Amino acid sequence: QAQLVESGGGLVQPGGSLRLSCLASGFNLSYYQIGWFRQAPGKEREGVSCIGRMRGGAYYADSVKGRFTISRDNAKNTVDLQMNRLKPEDTAVYNCIPADCGYDDGTYYSRPLSFGSWGQGTQVTVSS
Repeated sequence: QAQLVESGGGLVQPGGSLRLSCLASGFNLSYYQIGWFRQAPGKEREGVSCIGRMRGGAYYADSVKGRFTISRDNAKNTVDLQMNRLKPEDTAVYNCIPADCGYDDGTYYSRPLSFGSWGQGTQVTVSS
């Protein structure tokens, strides 16, 4: 059974860093573009970053560009999101999922693929 498990969230002060990890089981992550999405209370889910298949490129929403770095380790079947210079507005539950993503005329887009259920996500709270 295909499953995704997100980890690495926590409470951090503004300006701090966290590294999120997305671990897949039951399928090979490297065959898919993988997107990180987040949802804050009362807000719609938004895509923040995505990585291409195999050694594919990295894509970022404007809100996180220059602060977040996405990477993948195909041997470990993981996709990580290094988050630096965190801001209170980064507070949300973060999920990973196979996605269709990239830049369209310079604008980041990401659409989750139909993949059954989402993982539980990992909570990121940025607060002093």
